[in-house]
Formats: sequence, C-alpha cells, structure tokens
Amino acid sequence: MEPIERDVDLGDLTVHLAEAGSGPAVLLLHGFPRTWRLWSEVIPVLARRHRVVAPDLRGLGGTSRAESGYDAATLAGDAVRLLDALDIDDAEVVALDAGVPPAVALALTHPERVRRLVVSESLVGRLPGAEPFLAGGPPWWFGFHQVPGLAERVLVGHEAAYVDWFLAQGTHDGRGIDPAVRDAFVTAYAGAESLRCACEHYRAMPANADLFEDLVRTRRLTMPVLAVGAAPVGPALAGQLAGITDDLTSVQLDRCGHLVPLDAPDRLLAAMGAAI
Repeated sequence: MEPIERDVDLGDLTVHLAEAGSGPAVLLLHGFPRTWRLWSEVIPVLARRHRVVAPDLRGLGGTSRAESGYDAATLAGDAVRLLDALDIDDAEVVALDAGVPPAVALALTHPERVRRLVVSESLVGRLPGAEPFLAGGPPWWFGFHQVPGLAERVLVGHEAAYVDWFLAQGTHDGRGIDPAVRDAFVTAYAGAESLRCACEHYRAMPANADLFEDLVRTRRLTMPVLAVGAAPVGPALAGQLAGITDDLTSVQLDRCGHLVPLDAPDRLLAAMGAAI
C-alpha cells in the first residue's frame, strides 16, 4: 500500500506527512539527513494492519522551516498536536536517530499517548549506559553541526556530497540507498535555511540532555520498549534505557548500518513483530 502525502496545519507549524493503512496507529519519526521516506520500505508492510503516520520533523523535508523549537520537549509537543489533529488517541511510536529524543520525551511526558515505543540508533542525552560508545568521543558531526551558523554556510553547494556520505556510511556495505529516495533526501536538505534547521536539532542537544536528567528523576518508561541496535550505536541506547524502563527488549542487528529501515527493513520488521 503506497502512502498518501499531505500537509497538516498545526497553527504555528505546517507538518508534511505520509499516511497509509487503517487500524491501530503507528507514528514513525525519522532523523538526519532524512525525511519520512526513511520508512518507505516498511510503511507498506505496517499499513496492512495499522494506520501509519510518518511526518517530516520540524524544519525538515516538507514541514515548515520554524525559527526555533528544535528541542525534544517542543518536538514531543509537535507529535502530541499532530496526533490530536489526526484524531489519534495513542500510537506505537517508532523512531530512529534524531527522532529518538522527541519519541522518548513524548513517552515520558505523555505515556497515555504511547502504546509501545520502538527506538533505534541514537542516544538519550547524558543518561548512563552509553559510556563504551562514547569512549572515543561523540561523532564528529555533532560538534560541527552545533557551531552556530557554520555548517549552513560551508555546506551550501555541497549538500549532495554531504548527504551521500551519510547514506553510504549508514549502510552496512557502503552501497547507499535507492536513488529515488537518495534524491529526495538531497532535495530536502538543499539550501542554507534547510541546513540551518537540520543543525538546530543538534544545537538542542545540551537542552535535551538537561531535559532527560530532569524527567527521569520522577518518571519512567512504563510502556513496553524495544531498542534496536545496529552500527555504529549498537547496544548503547539499550544501555541508557535499561535504568529507566519497566519492560525493555533489546535486539542487535548484525551486518546492519545506521539506516536500519532502509538497510535491513525485513529484519527490523521481524524485530518489531513482538512489539506491534
């Protein structure tokens, strides 16, 4: 089943999304440098039994280029407002990379809206458990993207090469992804304003870390949680979640790159089978 794309007006933000199927809702949250098309291989399968909603995150893809609001708390609020606008009471929330912090924030602050949480290939602030992954320091692009005004100046005119590097690195054998999906990603991140918005997600990382340290003092993830590890993050995310989750399942996908839904969609779906 092919998804239908449309825009949803949230007042101060217009969210572009793809939607398919009917039944219990599944909300898919992508990361950088991607759009809803990260999920293009898994949406048709999920849509056989579910209403699948895959939005472009704030400032990315077809969603409006907001001046601010790229922290996890605001992004979680975007998700709540989107669910409200779509008359969805609760959803399975599935997230990868930069989609994970808002997904976890949503689950911690609005647990009644998250039936289950499936997260992959990211970190949750400074929570303990990821020390082996961070032993050599965080990935180089974290710091590059966080410098105000830098990446969006130096990358203009080189967006395709930059995106291609991440797509090659994100597949196990470096083969990259489907050319049509690749072209959509490159188009989505072209231009200084698109790059600024992408970097704002990284510039919000210190605020996100403070948010999670505060939230976990009094809250836990009470819904079932599935953490899917691949390369390079591996079990680090599960390690962080272990201390704040009542019902955690961890799955590690060997020979799978960071772009899990595109690099190993069948194995991701199989892992999710116990959770959906």
